[in-house]
Amino acid sequence: MTSPGLAAVLWDMDGTLVDSEGLWSITMTELAAHLGGELSLATREDLTGSSLRRTSATVLREVGLPDDEASVEKAGRWLLDRTHEVFVQGLPWRPGARAALETVRAAGLATALVTSTYRELTEVALDQIGREWFDVTVCGDEVTATKPDPAPYRRACELLGVDPGTAVAVEDSPTGAASAEAAGAWVLVVPAGPPVPDGPRRTHRASLEGFTLSDVRLLLSANVD
Repeated sequence: MTSPGLAAVLWDMDGTLVDSEGLWSITMTELAAHLGGELSLATREDLTGSSLRRTSATVLREVGLPDDEASVEKAGRWLLDRTHEVFVQGLPWRPGARAALETVRAAGLATALVTSTYRELTEVALDQIGREWFDVTVCGDEVTATKPDPAPYRRACELLGVDPGTAVAVEDSPTGAASAEAAGAWVLVVPAGPPVPDGPRRTHRASLEGFTLSDVRLLLSANVD
């Protein structure tokens, strides 16, 4: 039986469920090298959880090349193809992630996967982690704007038929946390890379190991006026 007020858990993918942020860092660095330059650590961290378009445009600027639409599209295609090659080699789970999915699913809560990753790569990930954990999936190329815009989380809640205020998003990045918070959801932050600042609708957890439903239920109940 679920707690009153808690209707759904919304899962980020990269860095939250699967240890893929490091893989993206590798392929972004390879893209910069392919374009004849280097990618700084600060830029790699800034791009954590970012959209494909912003990533491609940022890498182009970083290496001193124009970021016109054609160049961004070409760089994005290269990055997608290379990341696909890396993803199919295997995506390791983040600590405690699979057990956390099982816990939420067993409780009968509605669930969504909400990712900035494009559908073609998300499908590769779902082949490995399983589609049965999610009632709906929302990908970066299926919304009008990507994280940190609230559109992805609003879309997930719309598809699930729940109010964002009754949903908890599990996120690892500043970009993702900002998106979920702006959509009106509560946020359980489980950082995997750059520090995620505090926010009015956020709570922090070191990892998903030992995760229980109390972690998300208390997040809502502690913030009821």
